[in-house]
Amino acid sequence: MRYCYAILLLFVPSLTFAQAAEPVFIEAESFADKGGWVVDQQYMDVMGSPVLLAHGMGEPVADAVTEIVLPQTGKYNVFVRTRNWVAPWTPQYAPGKFQMSVNGQTLETVFGTEGDPWHWQNGGTVDIKDTKTKMALHDLTGFDGRLDAIVFAQDPNYTPPEDVKAIDKIRRKTLNLAATPLDAPPAKEGHFDLIVVGGGIAGICSAISAARLDCKVALIQNRPTLGGNNSSEVRVHLQGRVGYPPYPNLGNLVHELDPQHEGNAQPGEYYKDDKKLNAVKAEKNITLYLNTHIIAAETEKDSENSVKIVSIVGKNIETGVETKLTGKLFADCSGDGNLGFLAGADWRMGRESKAETREDLAPENSDKMTMGASVQWYSVPAKDKDGQSVKTEFPPLPWAHQFTHESAQPMIKGDWDWETGLNDDQVWDIERIRDNGLRAAYGHWAYMKNQSEAKWREQADNRKLGWVAFIAGKRESRRLMGDVILQEQDLVQREIYPDASFVTTWSIDLHYPESRNEKHFSGEAFRTIAKHKGIQAYAVPYRTLYSRNVSNLFMAGRCISVTHVALGTIRVMRTSGMMGEVVGMAASLAVKNDTVPRKVYEKHLNELKALMEKGIAPKPEKYWHSAQPRISQPVKKATPPAWLPKAGKNLARNAEVAVSSLYKGTEKGILYPALNINDGKFDIGSNAGRWVSDKTDNLKANPHWVELKFAEPAEINALRLVSGQLGGATPIQDFVLQYNDGAKWVDITGSKTESNNEPDIGKRFAAVKSSAFRLVITATPENLARIWELELYKTEN
Repeated sequence: MRYCYAILLLFVPSLTFAQAAEPVFIEAESFADKGGWVVDQQYMDVMGSPVLLAHGMGEPVADAVTEIVLPQTGKYNVFVRTRNWVAPWTPQYAPGKFQMSVNGQTLETVFGTEGDPWHWQNGGTVDIKDTKTKMALHDLTGFDGRLDAIVFAQDPNYTPPEDVKAIDKIRRKTLNLAATPLDAPPAKEGHFDLIVVGGGIAGICSAISAARLDCKVALIQNRPTLGGNNSSEVRVHLQGRVGYPPYPNLGNLVHELDPQHEGNAQPGEYYKDDKKLNAVKAEKNITLYLNTHIIAAETEKDSENSVKIVSIVGKNIETGVETKLTGKLFADCSGDGNLGFLAGADWRMGRESKAETREDLAPENSDKMTMGASVQWYSVPAKDKDGQSVKTEFPPLPWAHQFTHESAQPMIKGDWDWETGLNDDQVWDIERIRDNGLRAAYGHWAYMKNQSEAKWREQADNRKLGWVAFIAGKRESRRLMGDVILQEQDLVQREIYPDASFVTTWSIDLHYPESRNEKHFSGEAFRTIAKHKGIQAYAVPYRTLYSRNVSNLFMAGRCISVTHVALGTIRVMRTSGMMGEVVGMAASLAVKNDTVPRKVYEKHLNELKALMEKGIAPKPEKYWHSAQPRISQPVKKATPPAWLPKAGKNLARNAEVAVSSLYKGTEKGILYPALNINDGKFDIGSNAGRWVSDKTDNLKANPHWVELKFAEPAEINALRLVSGQLGGATPIQDFVLQYNDGAKWVDITGSKTESNNEPDIGKRFAAVKSSAFRLVITATPENLARIWELELYKTEN
């Protein structure tokens, strides 16, 4: 058993007998041994403190235990700040029940049962015989009971205040904190060149990039792990592509951090938290502050009468200790724009006017609608001690979402589309948003185990919940405004900026409520769909990466200067990592030239371009397969062959199609079947409607192929191939069309193509007549052939 006398004494005032009525305040997150309880800081800006959470997925977690020293013996009233977390929906139920024991005596009160708002629940009276007091929190359900703090009071008439500001005064007094956050003691490490707030992929890349360019950097992360959405706590894989012009060495650092694993909601070790942590610790110029949440920012006017940040204050989410950090430059990589918000930076949340012109990009023309936050989950096979499969039970949950055969689906895993809170504020409403996601995951599993039809129930009989996220995976909240606000028109019309920097390659990917789910769970929907609009690879201007009204504030990640629609493409994490690389480079120039981010654009842009050209990390010998292979030119706009309007009938529509393989990532290839190849329709803005091959290690020896077989011989002299993915990325590179002469396959002269980068390509050649044609593919990105349409024609000369 571990005790924490020194730390807990900081939480208890040094009292004399004359001061016996002074209440004793204990932060729940300060428990020395947290057992199976976890620290949750997601809504501490709303309620003033992190909380302890009993997240056991239906199985009670191990007790949290600690020891304090009370000022004297005697009787104390006990109060626990808690809430019934399902009260907003089903106040008659209370799943998050727990009890507390003091020196082995269990209080009769069951906590977490009395109502919706956070409040002080009276736990009754205890008689303290020894000032050295042992406390334990005993979870009763495993269903997310929670508490913020505990108060011991000898005055029988004392009741703790409910007002958050009043509670903060008590907290500050009893924790020996400064009267205000900005009076906190300075960090012992001294002044920093760059302070990065947020330890996701964008923040890590910002910090490492600046540190490798000789900046003294502080990296602040409000969780015990680095990686943000790509950590084991949220479990979203990296997306977006690197290696594109104009600066193909941007992304080399992202590659260093890449877990090299595809898939959401996978076992935690797949996300390689240690790889990210070790990368940061290897940099001598970085001071890492884990478990630290930013609660205040100090600003002043600079020499040009603009606002600049002087210092920020971080609060340790376990000890409560507050530290002031001073710096020349700051980078908000928090996702929520927390630092920018505290510093008074211009920001926006939600959708802009549909017109989305420059004049429409004003706060009054935006609304609350954002993309939601995912609460992913999965189940695992249940085994006994001998490794044999066993049936498991899971209780009916009347307080969770209630499913029927019409509203449920036979699922044993919840991916990104278990997303909720699209009409809520993703900052201030995050506890409710996350909790609604928990009600969905738990309710679905209860239905699968207890009420679903037999063939569904069989899938779940010998399984149990293996992981349910308690940290919500956010997509969108505050966006901080810069000198340029990237908008949809820039992407579609391919506006070229002089400060083009990192490249965004993901589609414009926006999420909306899934209609079936919305119908059955109106107002509390938790499933979404993604609507994709394909784009060509686009270099985003550097001026989206710094604040327009806080002179020394950079941004990287999903809080940069973009509209709601443009956020749909830049928000994926390989892309945000490249933003961080650029921010670190620009910060080094600002330090070197004693200037601010805007002046880097105005006076040192060529120096920044030189750094982007060089990159911050060595070029890898081989890229992880989901990264775009390096190409010499950007992907071009998809343009049909000039001869197509007069080409006549697409003869391939009459052929029987066969393929070398089907993509094994989908059940029997049903999402990407061969029949898509000659169905006569395609949408380059969607990944649907394609054939996708399985992977092959050596395409030269074992190429992919597509065969078109005709009932009667067909004469052709042209082909059209539409290939790749979303917006024309990753088209097939090397191919040749063959015909069958009755005995063997023969290459058609003039059809062979190498190093293709066109998603829509046409080839013309001398006429050939055969009953069978075959497209042979010997080079394609990631060794996956992706074809929307293969068309054959007999054109007029």
